[in-house]
Amino acid sequence: MTFRPRSRGLVAFTAACTLALTACSAGSLGSSDKASAGSVAITYLIGNQEQDLKEAKQLTKDFTAKNPGITIKLDTRPAGTEGDNIVKTRLSTGDMADVFTYNTGSLFQAIAPQKNLVPISDQPYIGDLDDNFKKTVTAADQVYGVPSGGFMGGAVLYSIPVYTKLGLKVPTTWAEFMANNAKIKAAGIAPVIQTYGETWTSQLFVLGDFHNVAAAEPDFADKYTKNQAKYATSPAAVKGFEHTQQVHDAGYENKDFASAKVPDGLRMLAQGKGAHYPILSGVVADMVATYPNAAKDVGLFALPGDDAAKNGLTVWTPGGVYIPTTTTGDRLDAAKKFLAFIASPDGCKSLAAAAAPTGPYAVKGCALPADVPEAIKDMQPYLDKPGASSLALEFVSPVKGPSLEQITVEVGSGIRKAKDGAARYDEDVKKQAQQLGLAGW
Repeated sequence: MTFRPRSRGLVAFTAACTLALTACSAGSLGSSDKASAGSVAITYLIGNQEQDLKEAKQLTKDFTAKNPGITIKLDTRPAGTEGDNIVKTRLSTGDMADVFTYNTGSLFQAIAPQKNLVPISDQPYIGDLDDNFKKTVTAADQVYGVPSGGFMGGAVLYSIPVYTKLGLKVPTTWAEFMANNAKIKAAGIAPVIQTYGETWTSQLFVLGDFHNVAAAEPDFADKYTKNQAKYATSPAAVKGFEHTQQVHDAGYENKDFASAKVPDGLRMLAQGKGAHYPILSGVVADMVATYPNAAKDVGLFALPGDDAAKNGLTVWTPGGVYIPTTTTGDRLDAAKKFLAFIASPDGCKSLAAAAAPTGPYAVKGCALPADVPEAIKDMQPYLDKPGASSLALEFVSPVKGPSLEQITVEVGSGIRKAKDGAARYDEDVKKQAQQLGLAGW
C-alpha cells in the first residue's frame, strides 16, 4: 500500500515520497570543503528532493550560526528502493555520513539500529519527544532518532462555511458523520469528496481508521503481525472497508469521484462545493497555496468511530535523524549537538522557516506558527490529549500489501463488497509477510 501525500518525503501511508533519482557526492552542497582551523566538520545525508534541501539548508544555517565551530556538509540520496539500498549499503560498509535522515517504524527496524546506530536515550531532550514518535525510533528500549518535521494526520478535512451554514457540529461518531452527510446532500452539496483518479487517496477510510481499531482491539497490531488477526474477521478492522462502502452506497460521493484527482478535491473543498475530504493533512499546504481562503475555511477532524469517548486521530510520524556508529570523537559530539538542536524549539522554528508544517511537531515546547492553517491547528488537541492519537498501523507492524489502494477503489466504487475487499487484502499481505520471514505466516 503506497500513500502519496505531497512531494514532501514521508514514510508512506506511507506517505511514500517520490524524490529525485541521483545522489550528490558528500560535501557537494556544503558551505566549504574544509573546516577552518579548530573546527569540526560533519556530513548530513538527506533526501535530494527540493523540500528536503530547503529544510536541511535552513537547519544547518541556523545551527551553525549558534555553533560556529561546527561545519555541516550536505550529502543527498534518492528515495524509494534505490535510496533504501544506499542507506543499507553505506551502513554495512562503514561509509555512512555522520548524521542521516531515514524512515521511522518498521523500516527503521530493518536497518539493524542496535548494530548500526548510536543510542541517544541518555540525552536530556529525550523526555521532550512525543511518545508516539519515540515508539517508532526505539529498539530494545533504546531511542535512536529525533524527528525531522511534524506529524501528519489521516483525517477528514471539512468546509467550515458549509458546517456553519447548515448548523452542523463536528462529529465524534460514525453515526453523527453520516447524519451530517445526509443534511449536506439535501442542501445540494457533495458530502464526501473522493479522488480515485489518484488511487492512493482511496485508502483513508481504512488506514486513517486505525486509531479506532487500536482503541477497540489494543492487541490488533501484534496479532496481525503474527497472522493471528485479520481485517475480514476483526469486528473493528473491517469497519474501514464497511465505511468506504457505506459512503458509496448512500450516494455521498462527488459525481466525478472515479476520475477526480487531488487538485480537484482540494478545489471542491476550498470552494465549498464539497463538504468532507478524507485525506492526509500533508495536502493542506498545497491547498492553501492555491486557495488562500482555505487557511481559515477548512478545518480537520479525526475519522469518527463507534465510541465518542475514544475518538482520536491516526498519525503518521515524521522521518527520523540518526547517528551511525561510525561517527566517533569530535564528530560524534558535534552530531549529538546537531540532533539536540533539531529536537528543540529552535529547531522547530528553523523547520517552520523553511516550510509550512504538515502538522504539530513531535517535540514538546514546539508551538505551531500563529499563521498556520486552521486544519493544522485542529490536529494539536488530539496530540495534547492522552490517548487521543495513535500511530498508523505501518509504524507498529511491518505487514503491508501492495494492492490496498486498488481494493479500496473497488469497494468505494461499488464493484466489490466491504467483506470481500477486506478478505482480498488479507490475502494480499500474505506474500509480503512471508518474504519478511515473519513467524506464523
